[in-house]
Amino acid sequence: MSAPTPETAEHSDDARASLEALRTEIAKAVVGQDSAVTGLVVALLCRGHVLLEGVPGVAKTLLVRALAASLELDTKRVQFTPDLMPSDVTGSLVYDARTAEFSFQPGPVFTNLLLADEINRTPPKTQSSLLEAMEERQVTVDGTPRPLPEPFLVAATQNPVEYEGTYPLPEAQLDRFLLKLTVPLPSRDDEINVLARHAEGFNPRDLQAAGLRPVATPADLEAARTAVAKTSVSAEIAGYVVDICRATRDSPSLSLGVSPRGATALLSTARAWAWLTGRGYVTPDDVKALALPTLRHRIQLRPEAEMEGVTADSVITAILAHVPVPR
Repeated sequence: MSAPTPETAEHSDDARASLEALRTEIAKAVVGQDSAVTGLVVALLCRGHVLLEGVPGVAKTLLVRALAASLELDTKRVQFTPDLMPSDVTGSLVYDARTAEFSFQPGPVFTNLLLADEINRTPPKTQSSLLEAMEERQVTVDGTPRPLPEPFLVAATQNPVEYEGTYPLPEAQLDRFLLKLTVPLPSRDDEINVLARHAEGFNPRDLQAAGLRPVATPADLEAARTAVAKTSVSAEIAGYVVDICRATRDSPSLSLGVSPRGATALLSTARAWAWLTGRGYVTPDDVKALALPTLRHRIQLRPEAEMEGVTADSVITAILAHVPVPR
């Protein structure tokens, strides 16, 4: 691979600095969710989508809105409910009496950052309306494909503790999400900080008043994506990723292991993380750092393993401890 020119390296450094500034900017609105912020940035760099899992009230919606405001991106929110129809997401043809013709009315999916709130509360028919948008970056209505804006990211949320009236996402759709990020409850100090901010008048619905401003642009994001694509991956690292994924297929605790698409996803996220940390090459530590969020939703536990308290994260952690690390 040819060495980057000084001008290319400068553009890469500028883009990295802009994206690193996102963490500080989003912290003006969201307290103590650095790993989730990083995951969303990695997904944007990889042109992937994110599943955010956390109990109600941990700022999942605020996190996505703050990211959009800091990146100067358009964002829309869809509250997924049992009666939501596919056309409510994608848009539909509407008859115009004045022209006696049908015209396309775009749905909320035509945005840069789509927040699919509580995606597991809507039936599979409506869930599947997002599949084409997520995979092909387009929506087909009445046989006509319509491209979505660029960049485009779906950030879907789901509640991990409430199962009544929910429709679990099928494996095929889970596999379309690049990352599954857990949004934990804040620490005691962080929660005190949240209360102090609200006592001082912080309004989560008015991010401008909170001081949030765009610190990066879509052009910065595109420059960053170009730089990530030039991050080198050795044959040993590619083999390490494959060995980790193949080990999930042989695990006695799992009925479903990671697919080749999952291996590709892990390599992509590791490259993005390597670039964000200032390196032009991927190390085994980059792979380990992104293994849990990239793979945890792509495996399926056996019922007997679940009864014994085994979790997806514990299986992946054990595999990372046993697969030989390249020197």
